[in-house]
Amino acid sequence: MEAMAMEVEGARPSFRTNSFKRFGLKNSIQTNFGDDYVFQIVPKDDWALMAVSLSTNAVKLYSPVTGQYFGECNGHSSTINQITFSGPMNPNILHSCSSDGSIRAWDTRSFHQVSCVSASPSQEVFCFSFGGSGDNLLAAGSKSQIFFWDWRNKKQIACLEESHMDDVTQVHFVPDHQNKLVSASVDGLMCIFDTGGNINNDDHLESVINVGTSIGKVGFFGEASRKLWCLTHIETLSVWDWKDARIEVNFQDARSLASDRWSLDHVDYFVDCHYSGEDNLWLIGGTSAGTLGYFPVDCRDKGTIGSPEAVLHGGHTGIVRSVLPMSRVHGGPSHSGGIFGWTGGEDGRLCCWLSDESSDANRSWISTELVMKPPKARRKSRHHPY
Repeated sequence: MEAMAMEVEGARPSFRTNSFKRFGLKNSIQTNFGDDYVFQIVPKDDWALMAVSLSTNAVKLYSPVTGQYFGECNGHSSTINQITFSGPMNPNILHSCSSDGSIRAWDTRSFHQVSCVSASPSQEVFCFSFGGSGDNLLAAGSKSQIFFWDWRNKKQIACLEESHMDDVTQVHFVPDHQNKLVSASVDGLMCIFDTGGNINNDDHLESVINVGTSIGKVGFFGEASRKLWCLTHIETLSVWDWKDARIEVNFQDARSLASDRWSLDHVDYFVDCHYSGEDNLWLIGGTSAGTLGYFPVDCRDKGTIGSPEAVLHGGHTGIVRSVLPMSRVHGGPSHSGGIFGWTGGEDGRLCCWLSDESSDANRSWISTELVMKPPKARRKSRHHPY
């Protein structure tokens, strides 16, 4: 899906020191009772649905424009570590992987499971990705191993056991390079594989990048998806050219750099990076009280982190775990209902943010099918799965 420029003050990083745009809270949905977390929010290809994974081991489905609740998918018996929708060929299928050792497919029209594969022996599955020449190759990270299945017949075709020494936290087929797979691990390594032909450790491992510390999340940006950003579990950010296995920028003190660029609370953690095209990369940082900032990253020379061009404040009372920007909707803001995006976190809330100066801002509501849980003391530390 073609990325749309984020609708934030001209969309280009400006690196101003004290000018940013605050976004109003439109909707607030309490997803459940008790101490449940929102883990991840992902969109359907046509943006008719968004899926939300919860710490209850369920996935709930909502409209990203109206917030309407449609239903939920239940079946996992342990933590859901990743969810994603299929592409245009199977638009109604949602995939999920879990610490119960399974990767499942769900029909979002009936909310029923339609397919399942499991790591052998049953062990935690932390991540997965679809790719390969026919887009039917499923790769998954499980402990220090990378499993491969042919999704058409659900047969396991390979298992790489020598590339990593600790839990594999990320596997991604590279956009525009169907056979290239990047894996990342708690061992601090990123490995690049060519998955064409019969997959094995000896012939298909092309290069290894040593980040030096446990890796939490990676993603691609730039022309032909050649650049790779990497967030670690100690909140550092680095940018690489994955083809040459060459580092371009290393922000070891990213939290301090971001904190110095605004007058709000110290940035405690990073949620994600967002790429809008034209080499515009934003680092999304948050405070323990739930405020978020979109910090523009300039990767030229030694690199800089600029003043936030968007601040999301007043929606969350705890750590934010996932951000879904609506600026990528086909057709731009007119098709997104003026919504800037959605966020979800450890307070169990889904927050919807307006991208305009609408009078609806700051009028939060709770779905009639759900009930607000009583306030409680916020957490003082961030939960890590590793």
